[in-house]
Amino acid sequence: MNLFSMLEDRGKAGRPVRVGLVGAGKFGTMFLAQLRRMAGVHLVGIADLEVDRARGSLRRAGWTEPQYAATSAGDAYQNGTTWLTEDAQDLIASDGIEVIVEATGNPAAGVRHARSCFRNGRHVVMVNVEADALIGAMLAGEAKRSGVVYSLAYGDQPALICEMVDWARASGFEVVAAGKGTKYLPAYHESTPQTVWEHYGFSPEQLRTGDFNPRMFNSFLDGTKSAIEMASVANATGLTPPRNGLGFPPAGVDDLANVCRPAQDGGALHDRGVVEVVSCLNRDGSSVARDIRMGVYVTIEATSEYVRSCFSEYGLAVDDSGAFAAMYKPFHLIGLELGISIASVALRNEPTGRPSAWRGDVVAVAKRDLASAEVLDAEGGYTVWGKLVPTDASLALGALPIGLAEGARLASSVSRGDVVRWQDVSLCSESEVLTLRREMEAEFRRGAA
Repeated sequence: MNLFSMLEDRGKAGRPVRVGLVGAGKFGTMFLAQLRRMAGVHLVGIADLEVDRARGSLRRAGWTEPQYAATSAGDAYQNGTTWLTEDAQDLIASDGIEVIVEATGNPAAGVRHARSCFRNGRHVVMVNVEADALIGAMLAGEAKRSGVVYSLAYGDQPALICEMVDWARASGFEVVAAGKGTKYLPAYHESTPQTVWEHYGFSPEQLRTGDFNPRMFNSFLDGTKSAIEMASVANATGLTPPRNGLGFPPAGVDDLANVCRPAQDGGALHDRGVVEVVSCLNRDGSSVARDIRMGVYVTIEATSEYVRSCFSEYGLAVDDSGAFAAMYKPFHLIGLELGISIASVALRNEPTGRPSAWRGDVVAVAKRDLASAEVLDAEGGYTVWGKLVPTDASLALGALPIGLAEGARLASSVSRGDVVRWQDVSLCSESEVLTLRREMEAEFRRGAA
């Protein structure tokens, strides 16, 4: 509980934690808004392919032009300002940087940037959960061998869920389930960037004035982002992905303990020790009371009759038997909370969540009937959505991961609702991330054998 004092000490000693940000989108902008008030942290540089976008993000976050007028990393060090560049590799290689925040959202770029960080001795805070879900277990192992920390990003839901799971286990509780809330109906799996706004109910005026990326919002709606985030949680905590994919049962905070318990105990879960996402909508489209759409939760089971009575005495949200209880946080603040990861990684060498094994995978599923020779697009697009399955199930299917779908040309047709397999596609070219993914699959098979 002393991260703030540790940061203050670094600042007073003239040795602020030096940070680089790669990607100045929504998450990065929120981080920038709060970074100005953080003690003992210096943002040396921002790398973005569109430097003007980075400038716009800084302005929206309340920065003035002199604060980001540095012409190089060295100039930024000398004057305590921030340098803007198009070249992420130059930023990563700059002397003195301790932590790189990877916030591009592009899985291939995230993998490339993370491995460059490892070679240059930089800690990595991986906002890019797409890269983490694709080959995070391999990246975490490489980071460890390089003597640096690879961490999920605090403020994003996966890291917050990991924290709650750790709290429960450190307190001696068995974790029955853990996850987050979202807006879900089965029909949303077929949503596209063209139809997404009608489901969210944003007005044209809001869309013109706000920071609205239709593919990003559609990824949240069609279930892909939930699958990606729960894959990261499963890989970090050891919790199990549902065998048939996330169920998205409707539940508000008062119902969490009843819903997020095993089916044999009256709940909606296939087993205990699983990840699951709950919906803020009932299947008829009506709203769930006191939903947890923006939050995270963990359900635990009483270890004795005495503990059960304590659950009741201290006001926990319990199930109708009193044996299962839910702890929850009704919100997450993404980039506004990222300073916790920066401080933990730089000052304690501790991640705020990190994959320990490859337990869950996110596979591409056809949104509609797809014809041979069609080219697939990426997460949140028009052709495929991402479904969470256990790793062994993914490999048994020969499934194509959603993180490698973009640009793949279909060699055969795929029916709506079917998993796209490696044998169904031809990839445009070999790449670093494709090679690493194949290595991870081969290593998993050897371990299973």
